Amino acid sequence: MARTARVDAYTARYRKAVHRVRVGLRKSAVDYFRGDGSDWVALAGLFLTIPALLLATLAAPVWFAPEALVLPIVAGGLLLRPASLLGLYAAAAGALIVESAVLGPYTEGMARVTPGTVLVVAACGLFGLLIAQFRARVGVPWRRGGTMLFDLRERIRAQSALPALPKGWHREMALRPAGGQSFSGDFVVAARTGGGRTLEVVLTDVSGKGMDAGSRALLLSGAFGGLLGSLPPHGFLPAANGYLLRQDWDEGFATSIHLVLDLDSGDYELLSAGHLPALQLHAGTGRWEEKSGDGPLLGVYDGAEFHPVKGTLNPGDVLMLFTDGLVEASDRDITEGIDRLTGEADRYVSSGFRGAAWHLIEACAKDVNDDRALLLLTRDP
Repeated sequence: MARTARVDAYTARYRKAVHRVRVGLRKSAVDYFRGDGSDWVALAGLFLTIPALLLATLAAPVWFAPEALVLPIVAGGLLLRPASLLGLYAAAAGALIVESAVLGPYTEGMARVTPGTVLVVAACGLFGLLIAQFRARVGVPWRRGGTMLFDLRERIRAQSALPALPKGWHREMALRPAGGQSFSGDFVVAARTGGGRTLEVVLTDVSGKGMDAGSRALLLSGAFGGLLGSLPPHGFLPAANGYLLRQDWDEGFATSIHLVLDLDSGDYELLSAGHLPALQLHAGTGRWEEKSGDGPLLGVYDGAEFHPVKGTLNPGDVLMLFTDGLVEASDRDITEGIDRLTGEADRYVSSGFRGAAWHLIEACAKDVNDDRALLLLTRDP
């Protein structure tokens, strides 16, 4: 009986020890992936590859060239901290010395350690060290850098999502950054306020384009999303202007257009901060009308005033908001670009503009090196 108790106690201790090891390894792996833990696992693995490559080169130098040592060096530049990387480089240099001594002088035949081999390995080591130092200075591990950028991009897209509209209304938006990048200086924030009766949409074009404007657009989209619905409609652009001025950016201006739409009556107000006019298609006449408020750019001077323009979306009408990348180009002025946009948009009248936003960007500004955004709001006949 006592013997059985001792066996059970030993088994319990063994299982507890195994459990602690498993938890520790799992935690180390998770921390390493997130960039929060030590890099000893990667360092140990790369250290082991160096003697493996050394033995393979000595055994079959034709198949395993001395230059194979650049593989752990490049991997170390991506995975290790600068201090750990220096230790890996020392091991690689020792391996080169051993290979040179065992294989003999490079003048006696092929598959030897030549001056070119040393230069290639040293160049790869310098490249890896620069990458590691850059990551250390930025503070974003290689394993998390791509994840962080992906998360930022998805946050911008989530903030630009338009709320669902009641029956009888249709909305869609298309956004294309400059140069096929993932980050854009154009963004949209929208919310339904007044108990869901009012739709507020703000389309903003930050100065610059692509990655240069993407970081500022991310900051502004979060701030504008917090302001929208928290202030009366006429107080939004003055508050946004004050926020931009407080940032004190060298290139800190932006254009913006703010739509306040009553979803019951179709009445709306447009407030503009130096933005291009909106376009309204009147179903009764089939003609496009420019609708633009009056106001300066955001972030230029304090105390700016923004005067709205009013209108009504009747059944069958369409309202289109867009940024200058869609209609402006070096070989034409904005008026010609707007004419081309309305001409292309007329093709989608019969389909109720379903799926038209993306196709309009393709038709009017497919290869333009600028951020492009287009928002369509239609009221069913």
